[in-house]
Amino acid sequence: MAAIIHFGTDGWRARRDGDFNEENVARIADAAGALWERMAPGAIVYVGYDTRPEAEHFACLAGRMLASHGLTVKVCDRPSPTPALSWTVAHDARACGGLTVTGSHNPPDYLGIKLRMDDGGTASDDFVDLLEEVMEPSAPAVQGAVQRVDFVTPYLDELCSLVDASAIARAGLRVVYDPLYGAARGCFPLVLGALGIESIEIHNADDEGALDLHPDPIEPWVDECERAVTEHSVSAGLINDGDADRVGAVDEHGVFVSPHKIIALVAGHLVVNRGMSGRVVLNLSTSTITKRVCKALGCRVTVRPVGFKHIYKEMCKGDVLIGGEEAGGIGIPSHLCERDGLLVNLLLCELMAHTGKTLGQLVAEMESAMGTMVYGRRDLRLENEVIEMFRTMLPGLNPHEVAGQTPVAVSHMDGLRLEFADESWLLLRPGGTEPVVRVYAEAPTVEGRDRLLEAGCALARGGFA
Repeated sequence: MAAIIHFGTDGWRARRDGDFNEENVARIADAAGALWERMAPGAIVYVGYDTRPEAEHFACLAGRMLASHGLTVKVCDRPSPTPALSWTVAHDARACGGLTVTGSHNPPDYLGIKLRMDDGGTASDDFVDLLEEVMEPSAPAVQGAVQRVDFVTPYLDELCSLVDASAIARAGLRVVYDPLYGAARGCFPLVLGALGIESIEIHNADDEGALDLHPDPIEPWVDECERAVTEHSVSAGLINDGDADRVGAVDEHGVFVSPHKIIALVAGHLVVNRGMSGRVVLNLSTSTITKRVCKALGCRVTVRPVGFKHIYKEMCKGDVLIGGEEAGGIGIPSHLCERDGLLVNLLLCELMAHTGKTLGQLVAEMESAMGTMVYGRRDLRLENEVIEMFRTMLPGLNPHEVAGQTPVAVSHMDGLRLEFADESWLLLRPGGTEPVVRVYAEAPTVEGRDRLLEAGCALARGGFA
């Protein structure tokens, strides 16, 4: 029996020793090719891949299946960050879409497929639903020919042109760069070097550690970057996930700087130092501090459900300065209506260069002006039937008191979000493709946050478990 393939918020993933196999990759590419052929006969489709074992092999297989539909398929000749694929598709009027084989931020034993449409943005729900509908139970034997091209280098050249190279060169910055063994290893340090930034790259070649490290730019996976920053006495640590669309950072003291703070810092830089304006689009799980900063900048804040696809839809409407999510996906629509972790890294460097301040100093100034909040998240793994029961109960769930506090605002936009008088909040939402309930909370103190997290976990288990 053919495996059931279901795309999540940004693609499909599976274990490399399980459903991620030649048959299923070919089925997906065949279905995507049939749809693109229908939409734009003979158009170009770009194909990329990351650094995981056999990713290139699967990318070439996907490319040959796409080519069997009469499409012109160009497969990258080297590992490619997903933003490079998105930018290439968006800037080629002949392109109808792109496909990349990547494990992204998932554990090393996973691989996946992401699809991009002609504007470089993630595939729409309608496109994915139709793809799943037309997908055959087995892939046809016919395959076409592909071209091998380099679309990474033009993208890297574009990155250099998007920042103030002179100011950055004068600043004499030194940073640690951690690609977490991912697709930007080796290539992003070339950009840093071209801009006059001295970089020390870690996790830049396959070794035994690659099997143990999740390429997700959050703690605890950034611990080695934190140590490297303090050991080398640099201004900051810059981090990307496995396909470089997500970002994280470390200040000069070896302290992790969350995506919430990065969004706020970059938004401030764009407004104050670059004179830009527009809305800021955030998801429900983004920090209160980020919203405070954006409002202080005079930027209207739009809140959307979790998942970058919702931010992307707002970007397409126009008048958006920046969009960002708690998971580290941050996009600048003047560049691309998608996430680009490499550009965000460069904007942090540009900010440090313009101000003459380290990342830690910038964060400290922001927190001094806007206050501090303590954020946390827990993922509860529960039985499928418990998850479904919780999902069914969510629309009517409206607790009068949680952790000794009375909610002042309740939202069912995406799960259940409760806000309290001191600007603390609690969010519960079932995972889209995993048997988990994600519990997020933020409060002025660690103790307050932990009380909310515990109450949220108890609420998720409810009378169902």
